Formats: sequence, C-alpha cells, structure tokens
Amino acid sequence: MHTQFNGSDSYVATEDLTVAVNAAVTLERPLLVKGEPGTGKTELARQVAASLGLPIIEWHIKSTTRAQQGLYEYDAVSRLRDSQLGDARVSDVKNYIRQGKLWQAFAHPSKCVLLIDEIDKADIEFPNDLLQELDRMEFFVYETGETIRAQTRPIVIITSNNEKELPDAFLRRCFFHYIRFPDPDTMKAIIAVHFPQIKQQLLATALTQFYEIREQPGLKKKPSTSEVLDWLKLLLAEDLAPEDLRRDGPSALPKLHGALLKNEQDVALFERLAFMARRQR
Repeated sequence: MHTQFNGSDSYVATEDLTVAVNAAVTLERPLLVKGEPGTGKTELARQVAASLGLPIIEWHIKSTTRAQQGLYEYDAVSRLRDSQLGDARVSDVKNYIRQGKLWQAFAHPSKCVLLIDEIDKADIEFPNDLLQELDRMEFFVYETGETIRAQTRPIVIITSNNEKELPDAFLRRCFFHYIRFPDPDTMKAIIAVHFPQIKQQLLATALTQFYEIREQPGLKKKPSTSEVLDWLKLLLAEDLAPEDLRRDGPSALPKLHGALLKNEQDVALFERLAFMARRQR
C-alpha cells in the first residue's frame, strides 16, 4: 500500500491537488474539494482509494438527504408490523437498524476512503449535523445504547459544487482545496489519457474553440472537462479533420455543439452572435 497520493495513469492530478490530499491525510482532517461540475472531484476520491490500495464507501447526497441517514436509520414501521405478526425478530431491536455510510466506514476493519459527494445539495444544517461525528469519529445509537467508534480513522473526502455556502464551523475542521478549471496544458494531459491517438492539429483546433466558448461573456453554463471529452469522442467518431471544425469567427456555433452547450439560452446566444457577425460584414 502506498502512503502518498501522486495521481495515477488514468487521473491527471496537479501538484497542488496532490499536496492537498496528502496534507489532509497527514492532518487526519476531512478534505473538502470544491470546483465547478466536471473538474473530477468525485473521481478524485476513487483515484485516491485506488492509488493507496484502500476500499471506498460512497455517500451521494441529495436534496432530501438527512445527516442521520449517514449514521443509521431505525425502521420502527417494520418492527411494528412484525410485532403484529408475532415475528420472533421483534425481540432484538438491532434487526431494525440499518447502517448508514458513516457507520460502514467506522466499522470497516481496515482504513478506507469515505466519499461524501455534493454536500452542498443538502440543507444548510446538514454539514453542522455531521461535525461532531466526523470530529470524534464516534456516535451513539439510542435504540441499542451502544457507541459506534471508528476502528481506524477513514480518509474523508467531501465534494461541493459551490451551490451554497458551507457553515464556518464546518469549514474550520476541513482541509480545503479548490480544483481550478484545467489550463490548456493540463487539459492536453487529461485528453492524452482518454484519447492517446488524437492528432495534435485536431486537438489544437478543438481546444482553441473550446476555450473560446468557455470565455464567451453571457454564457449560462460553461462546458466542463467531461463535456470536452464527449465532444472530442464525437469528432473522432465522425473522423473530422481540423479544417472541418472551421467556424465563421469565434462567435459561430461549433460542430456538434450539443456536446458542449447544454441549454437553449447558450445556443441562442451563439446564434445571435453569429447573426450579428454576418450583418457586420
């Protein structure tokens, strides 16, 4: 098992990201990773687990998720039903307690990675409700009167898309890292992992267009890394040459733009810009 994370063959990690991961592991604090969607935050946790040779437990947060679900859930309804049916299981309350992801991570016999994905999707109290458990690495089960303690402290990686502010008390306990959007050189390295055979001229033309689109003022949703990979996959499938990507100026719509522009406002913005560009000729 490695003790340091250095990225992997299939995941390009910048130096500041590897420093952040290793610092959080050393400090035994949760690593809070922010960044726009598509910058590889969720994948980071999986890669950290793979490169350190550790199992991963993933807890994907939805708007309805409550912190308690991460600890355990007590199924009182099933217990009541079983008691009416005279089921022998009723005598042991443990039969009606479902372990949450935190419990699974705490009870894991060896070190593991716990991913708490998209924490900003839940309500504002959610991060604070987990503070004590993540700090002390233990929690109390009222129904059985037992305290669940972490056998080995898991590596906790928490991701956020920055949709809402997280509470200060929570931020204080985390090691924080913001994944910046990849610059062209990093992006080339990422693309090389997925499409090692891509011709450099096609890549250069496509990336120029991609970054021009991202920098267009008024864009509602900037295309992300995962979207440029989808787009390149289509360009390669269609066997397009660099000259096939030619547009009438930076404002015109790119080929197969449905992979990059994901809402009608952004498509309309480029169509309007192209129309204005044509009128000015």
